[in-house]
Amino acid sequence: MEQQELSFEEWQKSVPETIRSEKFWLLIAYQKALYLYDLIWSDTETWIKDDRGQILSKQIIGSADSVCSNIEEGFGRGYGKQFLQFYGYSLGSARETKGRLYRAKAFYTSETLRKRLHLASEVVALVLTEINRQKGR
Repeated sequence: MEQQELSFEEWQKSVPETIRSEKFWLLIAYQKALYLYDLIWSDTETWIKDDRGQILSKQIIGSADSVCSNIEEGFGRGYGKQFLQFYGYSLGSARETKGRLYRAKAFYTSETLRKRLHLASEVVALVLTEINRQKGR
């Protein structure tokens, strides 16, 4: 049986103020990516009992982490070309995470996989929207 997970709104309230006070927190793309990371972290706790799951868990945690960390680093670099470059890295990692979720389908119920893929698609769309918005500046 799968454990009950926090809704996005409940999860937002659980994030420490030290993170919510950062400029990057204002981006819904960042919030959704961090939420996805936390969900995947929890998901992979059961995967490590399987040799294949151990490999997948390391890879998917890395790609999900990269979505967030590249947004964070981009904000640390200010605006301009480097900022967009890190958004591009984040977009690539979001797409990688989505693909890894599908490849890990053996570890998910069909409903949970559907929800994770939907959230990953949302993150991809939000990061892409932000890239396009920044390019238009």
